[in-house]
Amino acid sequence: MEKLLNMTLLILQGAEVTLMIFVVTLALSLPIGALAALGRISTFAPLRYLMEFYVWLMRGTPLMLQLLFVYFALPMVGIRLPDIAAALLAFTLNYAAYFAEIFRAGIQAIPRGQYEAAKALGLKHWQMMRHVIFPQVLRVVLPPISNETINLVKDTSLIYILAMNDLLRVARTIVQREFDMTPFLIAAIFYLAMTAVLTWAFKKLEQRYGSYET
Repeated sequence: MEKLLNMTLLILQGAEVTLMIFVVTLALSLPIGALAALGRISTFAPLRYLMEFYVWLMRGTPLMLQLLFVYFALPMVGIRLPDIAAALLAFTLNYAAYFAEIFRAGIQAIPRGQYEAAKALGLKHWQMMRHVIFPQVLRVVLPPISNETINLVKDTSLIYILAMNDLLRVARTIVQREFDMTPFLIAAIFYLAMTAVLTWAFKKLEQRYGSYET
């Protein structure tokens, strides 16, 4: 029992790194993704093409390759980042691209009549987006954002390749040392618990914003 408790405590320390990567990535990639989505539908062609290229690049290459590029290639041109910062940069840029496409689709799904009605009321563009468009967009994009957020929880395990002591790396280290598969089971329980909490939270959000559907 004591051995199991010690394993759990060690894995819990790795879970702190995993949670930190997850929370910071989500906090940064959501607003960046929303801004990139606005750039994707902008009437300013250079900005629109730039955002299209960014989304294509991030979605068209593996996240693991992006992590390796940030961690190993950037120092070759004189840009050296701490391990945590390198991981957060790669994760944020990658997930912001996916969120950008989700937000873009959500914005374009809103009927044109909503825009026209807002303009008829004399709302400025930012007022229209904040009070009329984005509340409706949020209802549309919540399910795909929920899926991507759960994927993010699992993708945090990729920081293993950067030799960071995340949840999975700590579990594997214990397995190799103790020749016991129990740490993998404990790690699986941690991942399942995190995804269960996220699933519940997004279900509540969908119920809340779904009540405004007409």
